[in-house]
Amino acid sequence: MNNALLMLPDFGLILLGALLARRLGFRRDFWDGAERLVYYALFPPLLFTSVVSAKFTLASEGPMLAAAVGAFLAAVTLGFAARWILKPTPAFFASCVQTAFRYNSYVGLALAQSLAGPRGVALMALIIAICVPLANMFAVYALARHRQTGVLREMAVNPLILATVSGLLANVLGVELPTLLGTFLSRLGTASLALGLLCIGAGLTFASVHEERPTMAYFVAVKLVVMPAIGLALIHALGLTGMPALIVVLFAALPTASSAYILAARMGGHAAPVAYAITVQTLLAMLTLPLAISLAPR
Repeated sequence: MNNALLMLPDFGLILLGALLARRLGFRRDFWDGAERLVYYALFPPLLFTSVVSAKFTLASEGPMLAAAVGAFLAAVTLGFAARWILKPTPAFFASCVQTAFRYNSYVGLALAQSLAGPRGVALMALIIAICVPLANMFAVYALARHRQTGVLREMAVNPLILATVSGLLANVLGVELPTLLGTFLSRLGTASLALGLLCIGAGLTFASVHEERPTMAYFVAVKLVVMPAIGLALIHALGLTGMPALIVVLFAALPTASSAYILAARMGGHAAPVAYAITVQTLLAMLTLPLAISLAPR
């Protein structure tokens, strides 16, 4: 119950974003600009400052990373298995399979901050640094447009990856940020959390989609039920407890990424069912996330 109450303000911001976009006259071009601002200018400083100041080593966090990446790869495998289990149309499958394993980093980092503070954000950033390129690679592969070179270039200049890797290097080298620079970056990062969640709410679509309902339900179940269950199983198998276990469960239980819609639209896929999946998962996660986190070993 305490975890659910801690998450309530963050989910409240998502719902407020939906209200602002639909009832109070904030136009789509405003939200497009806000999303770019968060992605390029506000979110990377949050990742960088969280990682650069954290006290950890990659070796000591190995079991946590193994559990998180293991749950992620299991969801990828199950997502792609739908092609043979349910035999959806190729276009629908290529666009929507990513919703079975991609995750919303904004929600993850905001909840990590609420539940575990700066160290929780740093641990979540570590997981994101590893899984962002993997998620992009699998999602683009499914869309099958032979853009591997472009994908590699995009990953090489991805601001989230660059910020996390830079923070890791600075941490390993013992770099201490000047006070003024640290304060400046911290304030940028703090601004990203609320605005990012508002943008998620503004992007929700409540238009019904009737296409391939069994496959859609399968992808939702893999992401919100099966992936957290596998994460919990790996946590117990590896003997994780405390904050690392909490962050793994949080990561595994996140709803799918809002950027999945952008990727499907950009690569000529079926964007409408992807937008619907994002909305359904985000709303259902308000119930499933607190439940999953309550099962994390203390």
